Amino acid sequence: MNAAALRAAMTDLSGRTAIVTGGARGQGEAEVRLLAECGAKVLICDVLEEGAALAEELDQRFLRLDVTAEDGWAEAVALVRDWTGRLDVLVNNAGIINRSLIADTAPEAWRRVLDVNLTGAFLGIRACAPLMTQGGSIINISSNSAFSGHYDPAYTASKWGLRGLTRSAAMEYAGAKIRVNAICPGLIVTKLNAHSPHLQPMIGMTPAARSGTPEEVAQMVLYLASDASAFVTGEDFVIDGGFIAGAGYRRVAVETGIIKEEP
Repeated sequence: MNAAALRAAMTDLSGRTAIVTGGARGQGEAEVRLLAECGAKVLICDVLEEGAALAEELDQRFLRLDVTAEDGWAEAVALVRDWTGRLDVLVNNAGIINRSLIADTAPEAWRRVLDVNLTGAFLGIRACAPLMTQGGSIINISSNSAFSGHYDPAYTASKWGLRGLTRSAAMEYAGAKIRVNAICPGLIVTKLNAHSPHLQPMIGMTPAARSGTPEEVAQMVLYLASDASAFVTGEDFVIDGGFIAGAGYRRVAVETGIIKEEP
């Protein structure tokens, strides 16, 4: 493949259709914008009605979708079938966080986080895979918390679970030429968390010495949605500035003088 063909494979989604959950704002909005910019028809799914304004701006479609509802997924699939007649990309981006310890987490709160973050993705895969008759790409947005013990046990468990679901689905749907991968972002700053008290401590621990952006995650979504990743399935892609690679060890090395930081 020459350079021109490779560029086209990485950036041209003309004629393809995508569903992005949690697509109304933040990281999901960045994913929607980039997929649409590259030529895809995008069904923006969210419980937030502001997704309708985004759809109108981009000349796309919006559906109010609770990802925990099977009938909602059936409606999304029917809408896409009537709109373009095909589905090529599913981005399971919708997610919530609880930020409470085990002792402080009520069972119903635990179930709610797992229902949205994990069961929602399961229902999405189950509903959407049959429409991917020409193959496709399913992208589950997990987290770098899926490699460690984050202080939010419900969120952590759901994101670990997404990694397992990704692998199982990748094996199950390989024969249908559907690829399934997970993206595991670290600290990504949006309008929703820009003033959170955990930002500066996290940035201080991150080897890259900054937070990530929604657009950087969207670039990985585009890669996995495109033909450039045609031989990639069942994998985790961590985007966290080196945090899980050894941020704790690096902190010790800096504090003991083994690693010299630039002033």
